[in-house]
Order: sequence, then C-alpha cells, then structure tokens
Amino acid sequence: MSRTKKGLERISKPICWHVLEAGAHLAKVRAIKHLIPWFRPTDLNVSCLPINEDIKLSQDTVLPFQVLKDFVERASHRVIVDFCACRVALECKRYSKDIGCLMMGKAALDIHPSARREVSVEEALKHAGLAMDAGLVPFIGKVRLDNLIFGVRNRAQLLSVCFCCECCCISRFAKHLPLPSRSENLRKLKGLRVEVSGDCDGCGVCAARCFLEEISVESGRAVIGEGCAGCGRCASICPRDAITVSLENPAFIDEARARIEELVDIN
Repeated sequence: MSRTKKGLERISKPICWHVLEAGAHLAKVRAIKHLIPWFRPTDLNVSCLPINEDIKLSQDTVLPFQVLKDFVERASHRVIVDFCACRVALECKRYSKDIGCLMMGKAALDIHPSARREVSVEEALKHAGLAMDAGLVPFIGKVRLDNLIFGVRNRAQLLSVCFCCECCCISRFAKHLPLPSRSENLRKLKGLRVEVSGDCDGCGVCAARCFLEEISVESGRAVIGEGCAGCGRCASICPRDAITVSLENPAFIDEARARIEELVDIN
C-alpha cells in the first residue's frame, strides 16, 4: 500500500471522526450549523437513492437508480476510490471496506492515483450495482468533507456518490441534526414514500438498522418518522416484507439534476 493511501486512511480517523462528530452536535444550533462548512446546505446536499428492486412506480416514473446513471453518463470523468475512508477509520465489521466512493467531475482526477482509478461508464455502474447488492445505500450530491479527505480543492467540480452503511459512514452523523435543519442536507426524493403494511409484527429489525433513528415500534407495529430520508434499507431487510417503497413523481430526475447541478459542475 502506498504512503499516500496510508495517509488517507490515517487522516480519516482523527479528522473525519472526531471533528465531524463534534461538528454534528454543534450544528444543532442553526446559526452555528451555517458556519461549519461540512454541514452547510451548499456543502452537504445529498439525496438517498433507494436500494430496493421492488419499488412501486407510478405511470411514467423510472427507478431512482436512473438519477445515478444520468450523472455517470454525462460526467467528464469517473473515478472509483479504492476503499471507504469511513469504514476503514471505524473498522466496520458489517460491510466491506474495499467498496469505496464513486467520484465524478474534473476534480475527481485530483485524488492521488494511488488511491483511485479512472473508470468507464460501464465500470462505474457495475461498481454501484455491487455496492447496492451489498446493502450499501448510495448518497449522491455535494459532500465537501470528501474534498478534505482526499485533498481536493473545493472548486465545486467534485460530485460524490458515497455508498454508505448505517454504522460507520457520514450518514450516521446526520441523526444529530434536528428537523427541519437535517432536511436541508439530506434531500428526500420528491414523491417517494415509505409505508408499513398490516403484515408488520413489530419485530424491530428495521428500527435497529435505521441510520437516522427515524423508525419506532408503537403498539406492536413499526412507525416511519417524518425525518425518513427514503434510503429503503428498512424495506430490504424487513423479514415479513411489510415495508414498501413507492415513487410517484415522473419529474424527479429533472428535479434532482437541477438541484445538484446548482452545486457541482461535472463537465
């Protein structure tokens, strides 16, 4: 392993863990949040793409994965990072540390070659598919923390696709942010709904795995909180298939594209 790669792994723990966790707690105060670059709405602005294959779609609506495919196909450069800095730093026991982020745009090439590889459209989409098959949720958008981790200047030319676990990744810190402040950073796809059916027996599996702690068990049944970001992990792990994800917004791709392109230039 190169010295650069080792350096990235070392820096991820003292900076990205301690500082980010402390910042997340401080960001509970809205005025302070907007002073912290990692939590400003312009510097952390991502959407979850549900990992479920059985999403119920309204007429003319396509799968959320199309949002990722759209950006991958249009980006000037696509880079796969060889490891996940968050899972390496926190010694993740549940998910592979070798499934790293997918970065797009000119600034992706500023990541040192020892820690990344430039890939084709097909390779990028295959990597995303493997990550989602492993149960990792893609978050796509502007993540300024990645500029810090990978030593990339913040020139708004780096689009991040982080494949996050619920136990170690940046998504875990979002639970410290109160609503509606959190919704400025984690933008749920418009028209996406997560619902619990009468088949739920209140086992609590989904509640234990929700990274935002937005699921509770009340009167023997799971209840989805208003702060749900729509990652779909609960539906994919429910042992009774009692949770469904549906999307009723044919325009969601155009809306997501417009929002992200206001923050990041991938050309």
